[in-house]
Amino acid sequence: MKLSRPGARGARLSAVVAVAAAASLALSACGSSEDDATGGDEGLGDLTVQLSWIKNAEFAGEFMADSKGYYTDAGFSSVTLNAGPGATENLVASGEADFGLTNAVTVGQVVANEEAPIKIVGTTFQKNPFTILSLKDGGNIATPEDLKGKKIGVQDGGNALLFAALLAANGISEDELTIVPVQYDPSPLVNGEVDGFLAYVTNESIIVESQGLAVTNLLFAENGLPFVAESIIATDETIAERPDVVKAFLEAEIKGWKDACADVEGSAQYAVDTYGEEFGLELDKEIAQNSTQCETLINTDETAENGLFTISDSLLEQNLTTFEAAGIDVAAEDVFDLSLLEELLEEKPELKG
Repeated sequence: MKLSRPGARGARLSAVVAVAAAASLALSACGSSEDDATGGDEGLGDLTVQLSWIKNAEFAGEFMADSKGYYTDAGFSSVTLNAGPGATENLVASGEADFGLTNAVTVGQVVANEEAPIKIVGTTFQKNPFTILSLKDGGNIATPEDLKGKKIGVQDGGNALLFAALLAANGISEDELTIVPVQYDPSPLVNGEVDGFLAYVTNESIIVESQGLAVTNLLFAENGLPFVAESIIATDETIAERPDVVKAFLEAEIKGWKDACADVEGSAQYAVDTYGEEFGLELDKEIAQNSTQCETLINTDETAENGLFTISDSLLEQNLTTFEAAGIDVAAEDVFDLSLLEELLEEKPELKG
């Protein structure tokens, strides 16, 4: 499905779940001058990327692209990778970050509610990793029906929006269960304070299993919400006025993720020893996370044919079906603009690989 840039806005939803307030983060300045921002005499200038989570193996491709010089090879003077979590959509829309990593449902809701001038220009994860994590000898939540009557730990902001979408897609109302506000540490699940916990199958699920506990995962992607995640967003202005910046960034990202998945241990080591050193990461867990995401979320039959970061017509339709199930009234062109990625892969077919 070809999507032009920037697409015309479709009809807006009159009543959807409110978007979480923008988090306040201390970010590095993006470009030091107008010439830097538009290329000028110094290449493409400096770049700021807002990550969706702390600096762990979830961003092994970004770490490889940085450490191997792919960003600078593409023309950027420097790249600042800002750790999350944060209100990525707001930070990109306001110009505090040039690109951000987020998921399609949250982007769809922000666009529907606020007419945010942002688009997804490519995606790392073909399949989203969101799950309701439970203990097999505890809540053992294997189906949406199992959510009923349970206490589910849900984080504020974007995750609360996603959980609401999961319930809506499965015809479950919030009064059929109890939502317990939690942070991102799965301790409330391990300690029995909640029956289920909104998590990443590539992160918290692995952490809990590493404690010797058998777990059950209710994957969003297999239960009514098949949407892309770790998707790259940029503003309509950047797409229209700085297409060279978008294509250069995507090229560096593709190269970085090719290397990260070709060397899952080495790229996980970068997370532990360099980029995420302050977080005290455990290498075995980071390798497991990187292996899982590369094998099940990033590399698929479709990316083997079309290239990394692409979104096939069938996958795009699945995302639109998810939007409809979640009550998000947007058209494909409101949320996705894959034209520059298509141009890049046409110009440099070797990137498909």
